[in-house]
Amino acid sequence: MKQIIDRVGEREKAYVAEVMAGAFRSSTGAVFMGRLEQAFAAKFGTRFAISMVNGTATMHAALEAAGIGAGDEVIVPPLTMASTSLAVIHANATPVFADIAPDTLTIAPDCVAAQITPRTKAIITVAVYGLSPDMDPIMELASKHGLLVIEDNAEAFLSSYKGRLVGTLGHCASFSFQSSKHMTSGEGGVVITNDEEYAVRMRKAAGLGYTTLGSKKAKISKDEIQHPAFKRHDFLGWNYRMSELCCAVALGQLEHLDELVEVRLHASRAYREVLKNSALLAPQRIPENCLSSEWTTACLLDAKRVSWEDFRRKFQEFGGHNYYAAWSLTYLEPLFQKRLFGSRGRFIRRQYPPGLCPVAEAVQPRIIQLKTSFWDTSQIEAQVAALAKTLKFFGD
Repeated sequence: MKQIIDRVGEREKAYVAEVMAGAFRSSTGAVFMGRLEQAFAAKFGTRFAISMVNGTATMHAALEAAGIGAGDEVIVPPLTMASTSLAVIHANATPVFADIAPDTLTIAPDCVAAQITPRTKAIITVAVYGLSPDMDPIMELASKHGLLVIEDNAEAFLSSYKGRLVGTLGHCASFSFQSSKHMTSGEGGVVITNDEEYAVRMRKAAGLGYTTLGSKKAKISKDEIQHPAFKRHDFLGWNYRMSELCCAVALGQLEHLDELVEVRLHASRAYREVLKNSALLAPQRIPENCLSSEWTTACLLDAKRVSWEDFRRKFQEFGGHNYYAAWSLTYLEPLFQKRLFGSRGRFIRRQYPPGLCPVAEAVQPRIIQLKTSFWDTSQIEAQVAALAKTLKFFGD
């Protein structure tokens, strides 16, 4: 067995020890938050980064900061974790689902165009499994119709599109540090942008709307907050600030992000080598002008030949991991089908019947998500061998 890299290394532990040594005194607060945000913005070549408690809060704050709310519509893809759409509902806006491309599995620009109405205010794209959608035509649509574009890049760290880093394509971009992601602090997230006024509003949306917060200022000084004349709040905000402990871990992870991403790419290259001549299992197509960071290697099974359950069962018998299916399409969840929106239901005018996104509905039951987060070479070799045996068993 050869260890590739530690998932959490000594650097992260040392940074956490620094935070603990400060005993959480307010005078030492936000030190690692500032370091993380500065480093993350530099890594992605953007002017501003605002850290938050998770990658759902980031999208909600981005919508609130743009003034999007009741009566507004936000176009989203159906094939992704439900948080993308839930953030829209949190802002009292209405999710509108646009179908996906059948081979890349990403939101399709022509389907986005078909869903634009006078109520549309934003598009949230998702770099699903690490692959960017075709962003140029989406940004052209946004420019034509005056729409905000938020990139949901929870699964895409250091992916690229036509030579540009994913995260620098829209008006802002959201990343997640949840435990399954390329870099993690257990929970957490960050949003990046080049627009300073927008950055200030997102900071305030995440920081209880404190008056003195800024694009790069996350902490209120004691001189400010202790004065009797200090007026604290001039913006409706939430308490979405990321803790110093999480910021410390995330900074350590960021400082070796290239290595963490390479682990995923190494595993994916090995899977794709086995799959290159397969007629049974087709991996997500990566266009030549794109690089996916392969959060997982998603594949489409020929379910006419083998059922999803039978393929998984045999893969496990040969030593394969317990791979996941794709998420149920968001609008087919009971929340949407039964309109369990609570008081927000009065703002949501859309209905969500089956058949809204026929391509996504056709491919979702066939998706196999092969895990790429293996931290030694023997684990990867075992998974690739299991995949090869499974394909051979089914006559592929």
